Amino acid sequence: MSDILKRLSDEGVSIWLDDISRERLRTGDLEELVKDRHVVGVTSNPTIFAKALSKGTAYDDQVRDLAVRGVDVEEASRAITTYDIRWGCDALRPVYDRTGGVDGRVSIEVDPRLAGDTARTIAEARALWWLVDRPNLLIKIPATKEGLPAITAALAEGISVNVTLIFSLERYGEVIDAFFAGLEQARRNGHDLSRIASVASFFVSRVDTEIDKRLDKIGSDGAKRLRSKAGLANARLAYALYEEKSDTARWKALKDAGARPQRPLWASTGVKDPDLKDTLYVDELVAPGTVNTMPEATMMAVADHGQVRGDTVRGAYDDARAHMAALKEVGVDYDDVVRVLEEEGVEKFAVSWKELLDSITGELESKRAGT
Repeated sequence: MSDILKRLSDEGVSIWLDDISRERLRTGDLEELVKDRHVVGVTSNPTIFAKALSKGTAYDDQVRDLAVRGVDVEEASRAITTYDIRWGCDALRPVYDRTGGVDGRVSIEVDPRLAGDTARTIAEARALWWLVDRPNLLIKIPATKEGLPAITAALAEGISVNVTLIFSLERYGEVIDAFFAGLEQARRNGHDLSRIASVASFFVSRVDTEIDKRLDKIGSDGAKRLRSKAGLANARLAYALYEEKSDTARWKALKDAGARPQRPLWASTGVKDPDLKDTLYVDELVAPGTVNTMPEATMMAVADHGQVRGDTVRGAYDDARAHMAALKEVGVDYDDVVRVLEEEGVEKFAVSWKELLDSITGELESKRAGT
């Protein structure tokens, strides 16, 4: 039987799992996915942690100890999440070693409530980097206006960063510049650039969800023909921008100093529209030097019936530009779309973080009552 995920990996796409849980770690499931499904990285977010904590008993012993110690919910949340991330880093350390530090990475996000506060985001990134204390860690920092200087500051201190919640091409350009600035400062600070990693998480399916909603409201035949193509067009143009920025003297100087590229990462690749093929955002975003972080259901769908046809990005730039122009022609305001998506993205993660804290609070109170 054809190993579709291996073919995807052979095309230069690193397969990362968009999920982590104590149960997955305890049972060895993650190592099995590395072995059998070519998984070489893991991403997490507040929603994933909230879901993991709500299922089973894997966290009971740790929560009981935290309750006995009388820690508050903020400290408990860091203890619980960093425990899983540290374990995940250890599980993926062989991949990190085998790939020379390119993959084997595990991401943890700063408190999303800090997305509008540069100084506190930097402080949180430092704290998480220190708490996990693993070289294959990535700290997720949102690509808000306030997040950009935090990205630069973290990289300047030698902290590897996963820049998350990127929707617009303009913001992606700013993210790349923040990455360059961080590495330039890191070099001046005496850090080994080859040990600093970064990915830029460009969200895909959410773009289609928001734009398709607007196209349906417009309702014309021309608008209907444009449905469910913007996410791919936007991502392909992001890769074009990545190539453009990689051909600058600024990047070449950093590369000569040992820097690794900030790889584009396709996030939000689970298909939301049931009328679309469930492997769409994997099949159509194959390009060398990229990462695709997938929910397990998407990964299994790709393994079963994905179509790997070689590079599906670099030959589609003209079509992507034409599509974005057509959206503008029918009345879709791209700048407003990406503004709404960024605001909603931050808010959704903040809500999930509150749900996680509420869940931990309930567990702590339950364990205290039990003692």
